[in-house]
Amino acid sequence: MRVAGAALALLVLAGASPLVWSRFVDRLTFQPSPGVDLRPEELGLDAEELFLETEDGLRIHAYWLPAPGATRALLFLHGNAGNASQRLPNAALLVGLGIHVLLIDYRGYGLSEGRPSEAGVYADARAGLAHLREARGVPEERTVVFGRSLGGAVAVELARGRPLAGLILESTFSSARDVGRVHFGALAGPLAGQRFDSLAKVRELRCPVLFFHGDRDDVVPYALGRRLFDAAPEPKSFETLAGAGHNDTVQVGGRAYLERIAAFLRGI
Repeated sequence: MRVAGAALALLVLAGASPLVWSRFVDRLTFQPSPGVDLRPEELGLDAEELFLETEDGLRIHAYWLPAPGATRALLFLHGNAGNASQRLPNAALLVGLGIHVLLIDYRGYGLSEGRPSEAGVYADARAGLAHLREARGVPEERTVVFGRSLGGAVAVELARGRPLAGLILESTFSSARDVGRVHFGALAGPLAGQRFDSLAKVRELRCPVLFFHGDRDDVVPYALGRRLFDAAPEPKSFETLAGAGHNDTVQVGGRAYLERIAAFLRGI
């Protein structure tokens, strides 16, 4: 939905019930694509397609991409649009750095059951972490969580208080309210409420954190990534991707981007 159209809809819904508000905000927040767009075999990838069960009984779709000889795993949490299959090329790049990757589809995305919500995507991430521990034998101490954009907010929620090996946050934000203010101004308060408030949670992190953000990001402004970084505890580092917007960080970052992730993995 375009920003102007969303703002007009908000004015129309100003007197709506809390339930109507909640569903409207969910529709703005989550933009899933059903099915799959890419198959691992089409990309020449060694990947296992599987389904995980969440704590509330839903089946969510996932890909397991093994890295020969690896002893650590990375849980990949994607952004608010599309589906997990579209992230297979990015996941493959991470496997090339010598770490197993579990890439999940949130509920309502791809081939996963259910309808997305804030509480729901948090439960989906916990299901991914449980799968790594119980089915793959990878404890939290050897698990890295990678969260991109909205997935970064999911990653912060998952990581707080946990003894993870590390956390990578890319193109993510301080809170949904802060993003809302950028796009909707004064309407952001009733729109976002306390949703995805990473700023209130980030101080509870107990692992090294690596941040990436493009300095031309017009979806999640660079300043919001910096705000979250400033509030995070040490050890932490922030990498500015010069010239990158919101959706081209890998392409613009190139080899240096992957080398920075590889250095982070070696350091933890």
